[in-house]
Amino acid sequence: MSDTGRQSMTDKVGAAVKPDSQKTTTEQLGDHFKGTGDSVASTFQPQSDKSATQKVGDTMSGNSNHNDESLLDKTKNAIGMGEKK
Repeated sequence: MSDTGRQSMTDKVGAAVKPDSQKTTTEQLGDHFKGTGDSVASTFQPQSDKSATQKVGDTMSGNSNHNDESLLDKTKNAIGMGEKK
């Protein structure tokens, strides 16, 4: 089961197993946008907030961010608005 706001594992597998040559243009565009959206969501979601199944799914699909800090937190820290440690 995927985390809220993330592409389901079933959708990822379905998109991966069907060759692009057998997909309509609409299916190919949908796969592209869903994949891009899921990749962005993976980047913004800290690793520590992901469920175990989401971590496995991200690792298998190459969407794994190997940090505990979200992109938003990195940006805040870079401009001095993040948490003081």
